[in-house]
Formats: sequence, C-alpha cells, structure tokens
Amino acid sequence: MTLQFRHLRYFARIVEAGSFSRAAALIHIAQPALSKQIAELEDEFGVTLLHRSARGVTPTAAGEVLYQEALKLIRQVDDLPAIVRSSQGDIQGVVCFGMASTMAPALTGKMMEICRATLPKVTLRFVTGDSETLREKVASKAIDLAIVFENSPETGFTREVLFRQRLYLASRMEGKLARSTTLAEMAQLPLMLPTPTNVLRKALDREFAAAGLQAEPVAESDLFDVVLSAVETGLGHAVLPKGDFSDMPGHPDIATTPIEPPIYLTACLITSRDKPPTRAAAAIEAQLLGFLRSQVGQSAFSGAEWVDAEP
Repeated sequence: MTLQFRHLRYFARIVEAGSFSRAAALIHIAQPALSKQIAELEDEFGVTLLHRSARGVTPTAAGEVLYQEALKLIRQVDDLPAIVRSSQGDIQGVVCFGMASTMAPALTGKMMEICRATLPKVTLRFVTGDSETLREKVASKAIDLAIVFENSPETGFTREVLFRQRLYLASRMEGKLARSTTLAEMAQLPLMLPTPTNVLRKALDREFAAAGLQAEPVAESDLFDVVLSAVETGLGHAVLPKGDFSDMPGHPDIATTPIEPPIYLTACLITSRDKPPTRAAAAIEAQLLGFLRSQVGQSAFSGAEWVDAEP
C-alpha cells in the first residue's frame, strides 16, 4: 500500500471520536470501509495502532506517536492554500496562539478584536495551559507562538523577553486581608500549589528553600480552573501570576495579596527555532506586542513590569 494522506485524516478522526462508528458518521464513510483503511495503515507500519474494545478505541503507544505526527502534517497541508494566497496579497491563514491560563481573560477578547479590525483574513486559534505544555506544543509545531512564564531562561526556542510578572497569594475573601504576606506566613497556610515540574512551583520551592522554609501543599494541580475552585471553596490558598481578577467577573470571592519580598516570573514570547513564522503568524506577533506595550501595568496585568533587555 502507498500511504495516502486520507489515511492519516481518517486515523486522526477515529482517535478523536473514540470509536469507528462515530468517526464514520463524521467523515461520511461506511464503517467497514473505514475499518479497512485502518487495517491497511496498520499493515503498512507493521504495528497495532488502536486498542479495540466494547467501550471504543484508544491509540496504542505507536498509535499515539502517529496521531501526534499526523496532526502536524494535517495542519501543514490545511494551511498551505492560505500560505500560498497570502504571499500574493492580503495576509491570511490560521494562527494558533498559546498563552498561560492566567493571561487568557486579558488577551483573548482583545486579540480577536484587533485581528478582526486589522487582519480580517486571519483566523486565531487560542490554546491555554501551563507553560511547560505550551513549550511542548511550540516545539512540536502544534501551535505557532505562545506566551509562557519562565523561572530561568529556556533554550531551544526563538524567544523574546516581554515583562516580568509579580506573584500574588490568592485567597477566599473573608474579612479584611493583610496588605502583604511573607514566605514565613505562607508556609503556615494550606496551599494549593502546582505540581513540582511547573515553572511557578520551581520558583516557589527555590524561594522557600533559600529562606529555610518548606511548604506542604494540601493538593497540587496545574489546571487554573481547578486551583480557582479550590480557593473559592476555601480548601486553601494559591500562588498565582495574577494580581487582579477584575477581568474575570465570575470570581468575586477571590482576593490577592502581594508577596514580600516580591517574587517574579518572566513572560516570554516563544516560537519554534526551526520553523520560520508565516506572514500571518508574524503579523499576529506584531499586533500582540503592540497591545502588550499599552497594557502592561494596567489592572489586567497588575504587578507586571516591562523588560527591555534580558534579565
């Protein structure tokens, strides 16, 4: 069999649907024909790509590798028409833009507004997550660019230092809060912290260790929504690179307290070192930098200070 691009599309859709029958309905192809296509694909590679059970299908280890690689190829092929047309006229195409979850409320709406006004033929796809996950997506070329937080300079990317963001203690609003808090005071609190590999957690662990302190978290999570829920329900306090929740009206019970002495993370814009940005991605980057220049230090970016050179 000669591998054809449709085999990769069919395989990706099956993995995403979790069953042959759902994928067949979405693709508008008979299920037996779809099963035959995947059988041919497994014969071609000489490995089993899918675990089949009464509950559906899941990718094997080899299938997961193929799925991730197939997504890259599918995206590249899908982007080709816009890339070619963009070279001859108006900038157009799809740009996948990643950002740390704490930044999303301040960035997504405004960037859509800017894109619609200045780049009407460019479609933005937003991806949120922790900084480590976003780096992996940029490295694998699953997304074009991302704003991530760093504890120390990261290599392997084309990176532009943007601003440094102060960390705050986030707590449930209960009476009058202190004007600031210290590491010693925080060490006595029930803390909801990120996992040990998270860039924010690494920064905190370093600062606690330098002060001869140790914080024992009541729970750990890298998911922003999970952390906010824990704070709102009174499970514990959290440390976040966000000093103002006015751009998140659904969280009126969360208040922030600055940490003294200040602890900072550095926000950087990263792109893949071995993939030149498309015209559309470069245009979005320029608009993003202009927007951030006007916003850093405002309420949505409370505790942020622009960095004009490497820290």
